[in-house]
Amino acid sequence: MEEVSAGAIVPAVKPEPMPSSSAGSMSELDKDFLCPICMQIIKDAFLTACGHSFCYMCIITHLRNKTDCPCCAHFLTANQLFPNLLLQKLLKKASARQISRNASPVENFRQSLQQGCEISIKELDNLISLLAEKKRKMEQEEAERNMQILMDFLHHLKKQKVDELNEVRADLQYIKEDIDAVEKHRMELYHASDRHSMKLRMLGDDPNARKFWPMTMDKTIGGAISSSYSSRGVMSGGNFPTKRSDGKAQVSSQWLQRNNNLTGHDSQLNQSGLSVARKKRVHAQFSDLQECYLQKRRQWASCPPNQPVKDKNLINREGYSAGLREFQSVLGTFTQYSRLRVIAELRHGDIFHSANIVSSIEFDRDDELFATAGVSRRIKVFDFSSVVNEPVDMHCPVVEMSTRSKLSCLSWNKFAKNLIASSDYEGIVTVWDVTNRQSVVEYEEHEKRAWCVDFSHTEPSMLVSGSDDCKVKVWCTNQEASVLNIDMKANICCVKYNPGSSTYIAVGSADHHIHYYDLRNVSSPVHVFSGHRKAVSYVKFLSNNELASASTDSTLRLWDVKDNTPVRTFRGHTNEKNFVGLTVNAEYIACGSETNEVFVYHKEICRPVTWHRFGSPEMDDADEDAGTYFISAVCWKSDSPTMLTANSQGTIKVLVLAA
Repeated sequence: MEEVSAGAIVPAVKPEPMPSSSAGSMSELDKDFLCPICMQIIKDAFLTACGHSFCYMCIITHLRNKTDCPCCAHFLTANQLFPNLLLQKLLKKASARQISRNASPVENFRQSLQQGCEISIKELDNLISLLAEKKRKMEQEEAERNMQILMDFLHHLKKQKVDELNEVRADLQYIKEDIDAVEKHRMELYHASDRHSMKLRMLGDDPNARKFWPMTMDKTIGGAISSSYSSRGVMSGGNFPTKRSDGKAQVSSQWLQRNNNLTGHDSQLNQSGLSVARKKRVHAQFSDLQECYLQKRRQWASCPPNQPVKDKNLINREGYSAGLREFQSVLGTFTQYSRLRVIAELRHGDIFHSANIVSSIEFDRDDELFATAGVSRRIKVFDFSSVVNEPVDMHCPVVEMSTRSKLSCLSWNKFAKNLIASSDYEGIVTVWDVTNRQSVVEYEEHEKRAWCVDFSHTEPSMLVSGSDDCKVKVWCTNQEASVLNIDMKANICCVKYNPGSSTYIAVGSADHHIHYYDLRNVSSPVHVFSGHRKAVSYVKFLSNNELASASTDSTLRLWDVKDNTPVRTFRGHTNEKNFVGLTVNAEYIACGSETNEVFVYHKEICRPVTWHRFGSPEMDDADEDAGTYFISAVCWKSDSPTMLTANSQGTIKVLVLAA
């Protein structure tokens, strides 16, 4: 009984691409020239016993799975296949005709010559002349095209260079104006300094003016003269009071002049040394400072004349542009410091035990207390003045509270000095009363580890948290459950309130983005800031409009949340996998590094201002684990140059920016 086929199996052989003209020629060819299986022109034609022709590979592939003819379903095996020589010959002729029809005149001419076509010498001369003329025309057209391309390039280059020249001219004009303004103000300061020096000399030489000096000043001068002259063997403390008053006045005047000269000389030396050091810092970062100056100058040059200056603390000097005033402020703060100096160090516990990692360190509202938390499952509160002023290595916390799980983050209440919030590895958010050493309220809605918590700067009872469960939750200390939830698509690494509002929050996520939300409408973020290449580990506000972020792509970034624009990218530290801390103040951004160093950046300069490497006497340089320590938490003391830092070894240092 014959087996009936359910249909042809398309072969797995990839058909060769058809020439571009074959689609049009398909209608011209007889359908008998098409393979019923692949529907292409038959290649290597074979005939079946039932009289149908196929491509050899098509029918062989079919017969591997079936035993019938694809056209009539009659029983068929590979032994019943025969070469179709006639069809193959017809296909070759048809293919040749098709190629000839689609060939270029040059190809046809070449084929005619190869086939021995008779042609006279005169005809050849005409053809050669025609080809030469055609060649010259094509070369001319090609040259014209090349010239046009070159001309377009030169015009574009000229326009670009003219624009650059105009920009340089404008920059030079700004620089000339600013040089004149600064020189004018410098001369005013010089003349004022001369006037003050003249007044001081007149006061030192006028005996009547000294009558108005306080008695304490007279005693101080007398003591200084006594000690000075006794050391030289000229006058002792015992015989000094027996001198006449006019002699005393003469000696006092001489000592004043000498002392002023010496003090002035030392002061000039010190000032000269500081000036040289600050100039070196300028030259070391000249490119970044140049960019900062030009950016501010151009920005303010394009602004309306009556636009207010951002920083109201800037001194308004006659002839100074707003851009120059801003840059002078940046230059002053940038060159003011060159290093980080350790003023206190705190160690507790086994310094080589991993359970001493400090995950968070935060100052309280008044910068009097600071709290630490980490994997040791304890919140420790220290008195800052005691840590700095008492010369002991082991400081006891004034308050210590135990928790059930490892802690990830702390946040002091900005209004109630005794309240502090914590988040932990079990997803619990807790508000603590430091005075009573007890928890006030616990929230257990997060399903996974909570990485961050933050109290609002404007609403005392509001706080926000983020977790690995991809949820941001807003809490009120007066309620037992969350008041608002934001579901996101990736893990939440950090969340922070805008300091000027209780309705705006910034959320850093493992999706490499920062989502800026208005809590009055959480259906979608106000803006999503993109630029980081890895997870965003921290977000901190420098001001109501400036947001700093840290990422495990080893960069910090500064954003403008008002204009929704990126401002600057900071590079220099190393951060590829750990939480290394981030802290900001009005001018500086500081972060940790996986090289066990603390880095400080000025917000206007892309490269670090300075850095400090952690180390301890107990740490052996050959210790295999020494390279695994990293900075784990940092915190500025408000807008001062003082900073708290901690590392994974459990060491806490108080650092201060120094000249």
